[in-house]
Amino acid sequence: MSTQAVRLFRKLDGLFAVYKPQGVHWKLVRDNIEAHLLKELNSCPPPPPRLTVQFQLLTSGENRSSRDLILSPSMVPSLADHPHVTGPQFHKVHVGIGHRLDAFSSGVLVLGLGKANGLLEHLCKSHVTRDYTLEGQFGKATDDFCHTGRVIEKTTYDHVTEDKLERVIAMMQGANQKALIMYSQVDLQTQEAYELALKGLLYPHGKSPPILTGLRCIHFNPPHFTLEVQCVNETQKYLRKLIHEVGLELRTSAVCSGVRRTRDGPFKVENALTRQQWTTDNIIKAIAHFRSTKRKIRKSGIYRQTAAQSNTSIQEQKSKGLDDGQNFSCDTMVG
Repeated sequence: MSTQAVRLFRKLDGLFAVYKPQGVHWKLVRDNIEAHLLKELNSCPPPPPRLTVQFQLLTSGENRSSRDLILSPSMVPSLADHPHVTGPQFHKVHVGIGHRLDAFSSGVLVLGLGKANGLLEHLCKSHVTRDYTLEGQFGKATDDFCHTGRVIEKTTYDHVTEDKLERVIAMMQGANQKALIMYSQVDLQTQEAYELALKGLLYPHGKSPPILTGLRCIHFNPPHFTLEVQCVNETQKYLRKLIHEVGLELRTSAVCSGVRRTRDGPFKVENALTRQQWTTDNIIKAIAHFRSTKRKIRKSGIYRQTAAQSNTSIQEQKSKGLDDGQNFSCDTMVG
């Protein structure tokens, strides 16, 4: 019969998302969650000890001669199963990491438990988009594009207006849209390609540089401004450099004061577990929520359209003799 701890451990199998605070390394987040899970699993009641037969020596009467000795069998708990002898029930809980966030970034961090750890690599290599909120500040440039870096230049920004910023954003969107079309490997002369582009379902195949699939300004109050970014194959350093490039296009300089991931594929910030929620029960609920979401994605038109694009791309590669044997599957996006 399985114990309560074993039953809980079996439920810890799937993907879930947590909210990583700014200034904390992702390894500390992972170690903290592993420690929480291990502590809760080992705090469950231990399995009942096995019973063994023990013969107890009894004596009869006052004359305790050898002829009066009596052996009486009885069932007693085995000391070999005592927690002080066996130690904790679990010694290690492995938590896998999805697309990572550096120490200076915050937001959605996807983790995996059990067999779902194998899905994390597919999720990282798949072409799901991620959403970020970038905080920028005009007037200075640093060596690492971050507001905490070494200042290498100071500039004025009085000439920067929201209209000028919107024009720069539109220019960047156009350049990235061309890159997306080039790396999507879809015949743009077909009706299917038109529908995919109209619904925003084009995505790059194979290796590609970071590509912005969406960019807009949601706050402008010089020297501070905020951009909302949707991208694929990005790094946080690339996003900070994006703020720097926005400043250059506006004939000034800018640094990034914050990077916050609000979505990683199907995982949204409203479903990410905060530090106070890193408990076994909450993680099990989060895993169950993702499984239900995954089923909805598979039944949706988005899944079918994306899968169709993937199949079209593969057939196109084969017809051109460029098929290198790599299979692109939308299943990597939804597990």
